[in-house]
Amino acid sequence: MERSADWIEQARSDLEHARHDLAGAYFEWACFSAQQAAEKAVKAVFQKLGSEAWGHSVADLLQELAHSQEVPQSLKDAGLELDKAYIPARVPNAHPTGSPRTRYTRTEAERMLAHADRILRFCEGLLSTL
Repeated sequence: MERSADWIEQARSDLEHARHDLAGAYFEWACFSAQQAAEKAVKAVFQKLGSEAWGHSVADLLQELAHSQEVPQSLKDAGLELDKAYIPARVPNAHPTGSPRTRYTRTEAERMLAHADRILRFCEGLLSTL
């Protein structure tokens, strides 16, 4: 069953969640939610293409997508940065000291949201043409 609409809907919701996290100064969660939004947006495209995408790396998913679609290098670079929030934004032992709450900044969260927004818009554009 092709469920790209479900994946892109959840990607949009995750990005909205990230915006609320940012507004509430939960910068670590804003970064993680942004990563999740981007991951799900790319997976929506794979669904539309009739493929199953596995894994959580936005950069790897975009690299795989580049085999069939043109993916700008700037988005691949954004994926690399978003991937750095997948685990460390959630678990204290990913850092030498302190909790993730103390390791993420507003500036970083804003940048991650911008990356996720660009990837989401790119994927929405692909979905409209497939």
